Amino acid sequence: MKTDSFALRHLGPRENDLPKMLETIGVETLDQLIYETIPTDIRLKDLLELEHIMTEYEYANHIRLLGRTNKVYKSYIGLGYHPTIVPPAIQRNIFENPGWYTAYTPYQAEIAQGRLEAILNFQTMVIELTGMEIANASLLDESTAAAEAMALLFDVRSRDQKKNNVCKFFVSEEILPQTLSVLQTRSTPIGVELVFGNHQEFDF
Repeated sequence: MKTDSFALRHLGPRENDLPKMLETIGVETLDQLIYETIPTDIRLKDLLELEHIMTEYEYANHIRLLGRTNKVYKSYIGLGYHPTIVPPAIQRNIFENPGWYTAYTPYQAEIAQGRLEAILNFQTMVIELTGMEIANASLLDESTAAAEAMALLFDVRSRDQKKNNVCKFFVSEEILPQTLSVLQTRSTPIGVELVFGNHQEFDF
């Protein structure tokens, strides 16, 4: 078995399946399918000038050497991201626990299962600490969470508010620039008008 190339290990259609698939689609060859699918004016006329094709092993070594040229610097971004002392038990058992951020199936590059479990643990802890019957949690960053809240409020307007075209959303003038940028991006297509002011003096 040839295992030095990802393409050879990939589970694609078997050779005897291909004619049946092409017949079902209504073409004779894969080239014909591509020709009929991709418009002529955007297809490349010349052959690609590709470098020597590396094996998977060669590429893994290449990317490893490339990674060693990275330089790690301190980040001084600020803007709402404050330094925090994290207890070692939390850091080791939650933030550095690969169960939270690795894929739960080898072919899916996602962390959905870890996210769900982390959110469930956090919500359970909040309920136990506060005595509330229900709690909500999210892994959204502040900017995305603000935009989601704006979109939610816009969607749940009453019938009268929709008739009267109520579409203004108040934003504090102390908002962080990255949060404001996401709000502006998300408000434009849905027709929300952002209103800025002092949140301590604003009359709702």
